[in-house]
Amino acid sequence: MADEEDKERDGEDADGEEEEGAKKGGLKKKLLFIGLPVLLVLLLGTAGALMMFGGKKDADAETASAENGEGGEHGEATSEEHAPDPVYYELPPIYANIVNEDGETSVLKLVVLLEVADEDTLHKIEPVLPRIVDRYQGFLRELRMEDVKGSAGYYRLKLELLRRVNQAVAPIHVNDLTIDTLLVN
Repeated sequence: MADEEDKERDGEDADGEEEEGAKKGGLKKKLLFIGLPVLLVLLLGTAGALMMFGGKKDADAETASAENGEGGEHGEATSEEHAPDPVYYELPPIYANIVNEDGETSVLKLVVLLEVADEDTLHKIEPVLPRIVDRYQGFLRELRMEDVKGSAGYYRLKLELLRRVNQAVAPIHVNDLTIDTLLVN
């Protein structure tokens, strides 16, 4: 009888161990199938956020200040304080006909300010002003009304105008441009 009771206890212990092993196996499966994908999504999300909003600009600024022997932490001047103020040159107003959605033509008026590094660059741009206006006229006449609508259209227009002015004045470089007036009548 004692042997039978020991066998029953051993059987219960074995069943308990099997149930405990099954619980552990189930826990491992849950961790594998739920925890691992969650961890993967978190890591990918963090990597994506760092790529989109990462500190590349800060790292570049630190690298530039280190190369120039400057440091901003100990009250020393940073490169932003030494940078000269940009010089702006206002192009004459440019008028172009563009096509509306209904096929009618409208007049587009564009006034652009070019941002250059210094006065010397500004004096180099003035002789090629007719070339800049010609590049802009050719581009603006091909525009449609939907090309300039909304903030996305405005941004694309600005980038294209900057690209074209830099082509026209090469090897001189225009840093940026500001659209002062953009009217469609």
